[in-house]
Amino acid sequence: MELNKLLFDIIRDNKLHIKWLNALSLMENTGARKISASEDPLTVTYIILKHAAEEHRHAFYLKKQIEKIDEGSCPTYAAEYLLAPAYSRYYLNQLDIDVCRYLKNELGLAGNELRFAAYLLVTYAIEVRADELYPIYQEALENAGSRVNVKSIILEEEGHLEEMINQLKKFSPDWELHAGKAVDFENRLFSDWLNALKESLQ
Repeated sequence: MELNKLLFDIIRDNKLHIKWLNALSLMENTGARKISASEDPLTVTYIILKHAAEEHRHAFYLKKQIEKIDEGSCPTYAAEYLLAPAYSRYYLNQLDIDVCRYLKNELGLAGNELRFAAYLLVTYAIEVRADELYPIYQEALENAGSRVNVKSIILEEEGHLEEMINQLKKFSPDWELHAGKAVDFENRLFSDWLNALKESLQ
């Protein structure tokens, strides 16, 4: 698989690896901030609070993993400390835009309803991706004998996906159709991100 080769090349070069970890941390942090931004101040639920807290923890945990490779490097999310910085920033924001446009056009949603539905669909698509990406990354880390590990993130992401499916079932009887659209948007953006990562390695 293309991703396996890419991760092999990243992990064997410490400078690339710390920027990769920092890009993942940025994306987890962006996701956490988006979840918080979607909250209704009165009706926010336990699950949403839990999810936002865990995504923030993932961002912090990935930062801590960088210290196993090169302590003190990548102090911020500035472009020079990221792999494919433009695409790493663009990824989640564009997915949010694509999903919101779909929900407006297909379901006529607006305001709080739109924000909550977008949270459900965007998060679902990202959790589907995380359930694929992090185990592949963990296997690559083990094969390389790296001290870095993401096992705790894998366990929490599996729980997140189940939680999102439960919420989506309550949201709409056609949740699988809508979720499939979000996954389609994410697949295209993930492919673009992989291409940008490959270019950054050249």
